[in-house]
Amino acid sequence: MGAGGAASQRTQEARRQERLLREQWHAARRQALRWDTAGEGEQRVLAQLLVLTARGWRLLVDRRWSRTPAADADMLLVGPGGVFVLDVTAGREPAEGHAPGLLAATKAAESAVASLGMSPVAVQPVLVFAGQRLDASLGRIRLLGEHEIGPVLLSQRHRLRAESVRAIADHLERVFPGYAGSAIDQRPAPAPEPHRPGSPDGLFDVQGLRDAALEGARRAPIEQWMTFLHPDQVALVRRDWSGPARISGPAGTGKTVVALHRAAHLARRTTGRILYVTFANNLPRVQSTFLKAMAPAVADRVDFRSLHSWAQEFLQERGIPVRLHGDKAETAFSLAWKNVGRASRLAALDPAPTYWHEEIDHVIKGRGLTRFEEYAAVPRRRRRASLHRTHRQAVWELYEAYEALRGERGVHDFNDVLSLALAEASRRREGPPYAAVIVDEVQDLTLVGVRLLHALVGDVPNGLLLVGDGQQTVYPGGFRLTDAGIDIRGDRGQVLRTNYRNSKQILEAALTVVADDAFEDLDGVRTSGRRDVDLTYHDGDVVRVTRPTVEAHDRELLDALRSLPEGALADTALLCPSMRAVGDYQRLLTQAGIPVCQLEHYDGRAVDAVKLGTYRRAKGLEFKNVFLPRHDTVPGHGTPAGTPAGTETSETARERAELLRSRLFVAMTRARDLLWLGSVTTG
Repeated sequence: MGAGGAASQRTQEARRQERLLREQWHAARRQALRWDTAGEGEQRVLAQLLVLTARGWRLLVDRRWSRTPAADADMLLVGPGGVFVLDVTAGREPAEGHAPGLLAATKAAESAVASLGMSPVAVQPVLVFAGQRLDASLGRIRLLGEHEIGPVLLSQRHRLRAESVRAIADHLERVFPGYAGSAIDQRPAPAPEPHRPGSPDGLFDVQGLRDAALEGARRAPIEQWMTFLHPDQVALVRRDWSGPARISGPAGTGKTVVALHRAAHLARRTTGRILYVTFANNLPRVQSTFLKAMAPAVADRVDFRSLHSWAQEFLQERGIPVRLHGDKAETAFSLAWKNVGRASRLAALDPAPTYWHEEIDHVIKGRGLTRFEEYAAVPRRRRRASLHRTHRQAVWELYEAYEALRGERGVHDFNDVLSLALAEASRRREGPPYAAVIVDEVQDLTLVGVRLLHALVGDVPNGLLLVGDGQQTVYPGGFRLTDAGIDIRGDRGQVLRTNYRNSKQILEAALTVVADDAFEDLDGVRTSGRRDVDLTYHDGDVVRVTRPTVEAHDRELLDALRSLPEGALADTALLCPSMRAVGDYQRLLTQAGIPVCQLEHYDGRAVDAVKLGTYRRAKGLEFKNVFLPRHDTVPGHGTPAGTPAGTETSETARERAELLRSRLFVAMTRARDLLWLGSVTTG
């Protein structure tokens, strides 16, 4: 067919679609007129919603609509964008007068669909103003004019497949018998669905509905997968806790997804702001983007921040000067080591100053210790080197020398920022600044950081939620929640045990790295490195490539990246153990013409490029394909770079190796469909 013929065919199709839409609109208008007690504007709104039913949407209308002005909601609408609870007004009353009833109806709808495993973020209250142009919000309620309702609903992010729309609408019609299904008369009714074994009521198969939702999320871009809440976790998002709570569990069990949906749920249930905190400074951008897509009506009431950036802003608002200067603080420590540490007994345990810098950061200042006797008695959790009192005295002398030099330069380090913020938060007299605080990757924080966040909300119900897993710790040192004065009692500690991300092959490869590394979690329980989990995914694959030279290894890597299906780069990450390696592979991929997006710049929006970053930068993220070039330089396969000569069997070296293995484990478990492991032979 020539270009002219194709153009003519497109024109004919456009005319056909326009004619069909016009016919549907007239049919909808005729049907809306049957609601003779409704005003003309309300009938026009109903007609627009009836037109949507010709596109697979399902509309349930209150049988008493327009006869009971005080009704909670006029209609329930189910479509690809979720469940919409609608109230229609001619604008004679202020929006505030409709809010209580509409929110009550929305809560009832949320409870109804929760039994199907549907997240609360998929249920949205909408107040429609007939005869007006409007697009605004009142709390979580979307306020739309008559002319905006159709385009806004059609532009919603797709959450439900066609079979899910039908099943959910059928369920709502049964739960709410006061609402009747309505559709354009000329649209033929769908054939009744046959009863399937396992269906509790003959209307639909709940497990089939859940499986369809899971499969649809897996096929979607990775950004949508990272916000998919498994139906089995909906109850956890909606749970009421009597005080601080914690969600833990192995990698891939959906902890961060639960936390995100919990943030949206709390934002809808409270009038205050929600603080969502993590240690890494790249994750807040990603998580903010995700929440805006999940629950745009409440996204502006959740503050996503890294802990240190939030603490600095908090202090500035209180008028407390902060002179954070990392380089000058590092210089102060280097001089303290040169003047005090290098000639002390510490050098015999580990001549590398890094270990002792970490001791100060994570044990002394990270725990808020201010007197030597406190340090002399404190358990050094997750630190392997046995320090006698004389060793601790040497560490304390190094600490005091560092503090004196830092003070002379008039600068703060990162630990100082948290300590200052904790002191200020503890002094405040006004009410809590947040209705709730959610802490993701809590195991990466210091004890002072956790105390600070606890101080913001205290022990109020649903106030503090801590999310994380001790096995995925990527920083030295540790603590117990009881050290922070946080008591997780009874059912306020939830352990997730179902892995939704990794296949057996990928998880087995990752567990092999840390199998011998038992760890102590924040509850103080010693746990084996190889934990049992229930698996739901079976299609992932592990590819191992070994080549005799770095050049041959890198050629194989480039070939593997180029062989990915079209569009797959958007769901792919290449992760490295160090920033130096990141720089090397940035140059390699750029020279090869493969687009790259640095993880530190990634904001959660889909981009057709390989995500490139360190193992630590990948925390909290997932990818369909993960490439780990030269991964065998990490302990468990070889000797870590930078290990001091002659100390390979020392306690400090074993601690360092264990920490690096934990980082590799984190990187490996980011993979869902493909884990590519590259190695270079050394002999």
